[in-house]
Amino acid sequence: MTSCRALADSPTPKPTLSRAHRPTGLARGASGGASAATNPALEALAAFALAHPFSADSGAGQVGVAYSGGADSTALLLAATALWPGRVQALHIHHGLQAAADDFVVVCQRTCERLGVPLDVLRVNAQAASGDSPEDAARRARYRALSQAALSHSLVSVLLGQHADDQVETVLLALSRGAGLPGLAAMPAQFRRGGMLFQRPLLCVPAYVLRAWLQAQHIAFVDDPSNRDERYTRNRIRAQLLPVLGQVFPQFTQTVARSAQHAAQAQGLLDELAAQDLLQTGSPPVLGRLQQLSSARQSNVIRHWLAQAHQAAPSTAQLAQLVRQVAACTTRGHRIHLRVAGGHVHRLGDALQYVAASEKAMPGVA
Repeated sequence: MTSCRALADSPTPKPTLSRAHRPTGLARGASGGASAATNPALEALAAFALAHPFSADSGAGQVGVAYSGGADSTALLLAATALWPGRVQALHIHHGLQAAADDFVVVCQRTCERLGVPLDVLRVNAQAASGDSPEDAARRARYRALSQAALSHSLVSVLLGQHADDQVETVLLALSRGAGLPGLAAMPAQFRRGGMLFQRPLLCVPAYVLRAWLQAQHIAFVDDPSNRDERYTRNRIRAQLLPVLGQVFPQFTQTVARSAQHAAQAQGLLDELAAQDLLQTGSPPVLGRLQQLSSARQSNVIRHWLAQAHQAAPSTAQLAQLVRQVAACTTRGHRIHLRVAGGHVHRLGDALQYVAASEKAMPGVA
């Protein structure tokens, strides 16, 4: 991945958006001219492919780009077609949540036609259920559609255009919730969902760098009006908080993105330790073996067990109470019955058991 430190020395211009569209021959490959060489997304994608190898980079298979038509995904699509000409599939999500969505499709179609990139427009129902977060509902619908489409096209990976500003917003949201390392690590560089590999090669590239390059090349992109709707917390952070932080700390975006990388690396080490400890404690964990670990390692391995085996994420308070109960469980008659995430943790014999709220507790469980 492109180093966040390397980008920290760049000045911050204030580009205006251009609607003229003049493709610059990026599909010829990375050596296809000065325009291709100066695309910041191309530099980041090439570095990412070296650090996170996947089969598309070895010449086999097609790679997908989640293409919204915005600045970040436009720069990413151009970079991908430069790096892997003839092997890119664009995937566009049509949420149907705003009148401009059809116009977004038109811009994406024209861009893909000029680049010679096939485009699959995926229409999803992103309406939130009563009591559900509209942002979460749209996100789930988006990933579900992308996974299914990518599998149907036999893609090896789907590239996402989230950039350094998105990463900073995610870190600030995590801080506002008092999150631990998993939250401070923010968005992972790659992950799997719905049987598909997703990758984010632009997490160290600031948004202004992408927009400035597109404007200089007279390449059109859409500006989603929902990104200016300050009813959403993320948009308020973008519009009100980041400009102030940028004035006080000029390299704030790049340095926070780098801190997220450090947190992700530290969390990775904790995950490795938890996997090793889980081999010793068993899955589900045996109480006597858990008690041989420090309280910090108990918390770490229990969190790992719940996430891996049950997709359950306990709160800080729930996990602390569970560790206290494990420490107090020194007799056969001591029972454990604690609410954790969407279910309960029980003592069953000499081990812990997790029962989701939708499941019926086993006979004999307190």
